[in-house]
Formats: sequence, structure tokens, C-alpha cells
Amino acid sequence: MSALRIALRLVLVLGWTLPCALIQACLLMLPGRGKERFARLYWRGIRRIFGMRITVQGTVSQQRPVLFVVNHSSWLDIIALGSVLPGCFVARGDIAGWPVFGLIAKLGRTVFVSRDRSQVQRERSEISQRLAAGDNVILFPEGTTSDGCRMLRFQPAFLAVTEGKSAPYVQPVTLVFDRMNGLPVRRQDRPVLSWYGDMGMVSHFPGVARLQSFHATLVLDEAIPPGTYPNRKILSAVLQDRLAANAAALRQGRRVTPLSPTLTPAVSSV
Repeated sequence: MSALRIALRLVLVLGWTLPCALIQACLLMLPGRGKERFARLYWRGIRRIFGMRITVQGTVSQQRPVLFVVNHSSWLDIIALGSVLPGCFVARGDIAGWPVFGLIAKLGRTVFVSRDRSQVQRERSEISQRLAAGDNVILFPEGTTSDGCRMLRFQPAFLAVTEGKSAPYVQPVTLVFDRMNGLPVRRQDRPVLSWYGDMGMVSHFPGVARLQSFHATLVLDEAIPPGTYPNRKILSAVLQDRLAANAAALRQGRRVTPLSPTLTPAVSSV
């Protein structure tokens, strides 16, 4: 049964992606936010194919532009976040050359960045231009994926776009995969869902595709207005502390209450 489920999901993913790619390519040539809305529809379809369910605590900010700052542990994060958040991703430059995934990323208007210091200013400028045009951006400040049991150190350099006159709102977002086949995810289960280190996509995909279902909880703290913190280093530390606390609570099965911009308790909306 597991082999049949893997094959069926692979066929469904390809069958859903091909027509959606054509529609999105047309939408990219048109004005308006149709391309943004359709991208969410696409990821919701992929989410359903994989049997991924999501519980959202908090609400997506209605401010524009917003920089969504999220912890990162797997390629599955893209599916979960893409189905909920209205925005484009920031991703490693090499992903642009991946078969299928690179095309999907380009159609989703992903901003590709490298580790080349000579390109930092250009890449920062591209992100700033997206924000200035009113686009929301989804950022992983860890710079890579963790094993899902801990959070890596945030890199303040990624938050350079939060400084200056045209700085965006910043919304902290915590994502944890907490149930698998109806049962709580244990530490030893994390490698099934988390994708990190030298794991290959080809070897990781079957483990996910054979699952009957899995669940993620997404916590959206309220957006932080520009200028709330004096510099990006302090903002980075505040965001890391908050997301790490959220993630630890979710891994332990505890409910998290979304917080206000000053990171004090606020009423949550599920």
C-alpha cells in the first residue's frame, strides 16, 4: 500500500502542477494580485495531495508590505506556508536550477539569494524593490534548515531590509509539524518530516509520501511596526527568542497564544 500511495501522490503532484504552471505563467503577465492568490490555491492543492493538515493560530497581517519571518526545517514548509501566507519566498540561488522545483519557485516569484558577498547588495535591493511594490516576502533567517528539534541562530544580515524609511512590517511566524498519522511527532520521527544536512530530495520524498497524513501548527504573532526596535540585531534576537519559545511549546503539545507587536500577551484568533 505504501508503494502505491507514493506512486499515486507523485502522479497527482505532476498532474496538478502542469496545468497550474500554465495558468500561473499567464497570470504573471497580468497586473493585480491574481498570481498571488493562485499561488496559494496551488499550494493548497499540493497540501491536500500529501494529506497535510494545518491549524492556524493568529491572523495574517492586513498591512502591506509585510516581511514574514519563519523558522525552517523542511521543503514541506514551503507547502504549508505557501498555502496560507500571501507572499513570495526568499530561497537559495541553486534551487533555481533544480528540475521541476526550480520552475515552481520561479513561477511563484521567488527571490533567489546566494552566499556570494559580492551579490549581497543586489539581492538586498531586489527584496527591497519587491516590498516597495507592495509584495509581501517570506524569509527564513536561519539561512538553512534545522532538524526540527531546535532552531538555528538567526542571521541579522537577512533583516537588513527592515531598516530605513521604507521598512516593512515584520510578522513572526512559527511552524512546527506536530502530528504524523494521527499521533504526536516524537524526536525520533523528526527525520521523516525534517529535511536537513546532506539529505537528498529523492531519498526524502518517499518517507513523506507514504504517510497517511500529517499535521502542522502555524502560529502568527501580530505584525511588528517599523521602528519598534532600534536595529536589526536586536530585532533578530527578539524574533529568535519568540519563535524558539513558540516552537518548543508546540513540540511539547502546548497551545501558544499569539502576541502583540510589543511581544506581550494578546487575544488569539484561530
